[in-house]
Amino acid sequence: MELFNAQHVLHGEPVTGELPSTNSLFKTTVNMAWPSMVESFLVALVGFIDTIMVSTLGSYAIAAVGLTQQPKFIGLALFMSMSTAISALVARRRGEQNRESAVRILKTCILVAVILTAIISVTFTAFADPIIRFAGSADDTHEAAVEYFQIIMGGIGFTTVMMIVNAAQRGAGNTKIALRTNMVSNLVNVVFNYLLIGGNFGFPALGTRGAALATVIGSVLGCAMSLHSMFAKSSFVYIRGVKGFFTSRFDVRSLLNVGSSAFVEQIFLRIGFLLFAITVANLGTTAYAAHQIGMNMMSLTFSLGDGLSVASVALIGRSLGEERRDLAKLYASMCQRIGLFCAFVMSMVFLFFGRNLYGLFSSEQEILDMGVMIMRMLCVIIYLQITQVIFFGCLRGAGDTKYTAFASMISVAIIRPGLSWLLCYPLGLGLLGVWLGLFGDQFMRFCLGYFRMKQGKWLKIKI
Repeated sequence: MELFNAQHVLHGEPVTGELPSTNSLFKTTVNMAWPSMVESFLVALVGFIDTIMVSTLGSYAIAAVGLTQQPKFIGLALFMSMSTAISALVARRRGEQNRESAVRILKTCILVAVILTAIISVTFTAFADPIIRFAGSADDTHEAAVEYFQIIMGGIGFTTVMMIVNAAQRGAGNTKIALRTNMVSNLVNVVFNYLLIGGNFGFPALGTRGAALATVIGSVLGCAMSLHSMFAKSSFVYIRGVKGFFTSRFDVRSLLNVGSSAFVEQIFLRIGFLLFAITVANLGTTAYAAHQIGMNMMSLTFSLGDGLSVASVALIGRSLGEERRDLAKLYASMCQRIGLFCAFVMSMVFLFFGRNLYGLFSSEQEILDMGVMIMRMLCVIIYLQITQVIFFGCLRGAGDTKYTAFASMISVAIIRPGLSWLLCYPLGLGLLGVWLGLFGDQFMRFCLGYFRMKQGKWLKIKI
């Protein structure tokens, strides 16, 4: 804590009330962040375990499941933007002590999510074959990828509703609710993976289809727990019974104000990620399998930054709702310092145990050799990734979603796929070029986030 100096952080920002001690700031941040960090880490860990379980079927299965990820997230883009919006709005309303407005926003999001999920689920399931082929599937991965994608998108409604409710609870500061629902969902997912992928305890051996069904079964239980949390009287976003859901007003204007820019950002993110994935898919099944394992490793580090990002949305939104810009700056800085410590720990793990971690997925020498290169890259990328994720969480918490959309367009939709393709094919660097392109994206987002935070405009946005 000696590395944190409140007066240096504020740097001329007027102090409008009593400042908490450094220890108090640290404890508040950690208490808000640790459930989200654990939740996000467990989600990434389950993806990690999923990939290990699927890898028993062969490298084709790793590649097949990996191919579905970006098309799936394109289908979820609208709901992810709604989650961003509702977290920021509920956090601001919590600071303003406007519970009624927070409830209206949540009900609006749920209603919109149910309607749009039905449309997207049917469309993506019906056109799964051409979608997966466009994503870069090969002959040995296409059929398995299509089957997996159809099952996942057929049951995606449970995931979208859980996302919306959990986002509202996080914005209200109830991060433990989202942690509990995701822990149960992920545990059920792992259990049914074991039962359905290889066929254990009398269950059928369904391979990649079993992995998809396990994911859907887990999301059903998680969704039920999330919905139940809305009807608890202690919840800031308390809804008075099912009848109460339909008897009061909805709030579309606030959702559109923040959510439209967040949606544009998600579209740029998903387009960039999809083009990036297609670039890798064209390198072949073995290279794609090695890349997918690396992305699973990267998701573990992202989860730590994402947990702190969630905390920053709640803490900054609430502080700005209370008209305490000074507190908002202090919480943003504290989240950054905790994030850098997490980055250091993870980089040491990857540096010394990277090859061993890859060995959990595959014993193929070619994949292991590619893995060593990827893990060395990750040791550097981690610092940029966690820092920029927290920067962008702070900006979203303040409602500065137009800027984050612009930054995503420049960095993810243009620099990542463009630089990766250039280095991979014309310059002949192959998979190394792909990861250098990813490094370029992370570096650009770090720079864009850093300069925006320094400007201080995010402290003055009204939502």
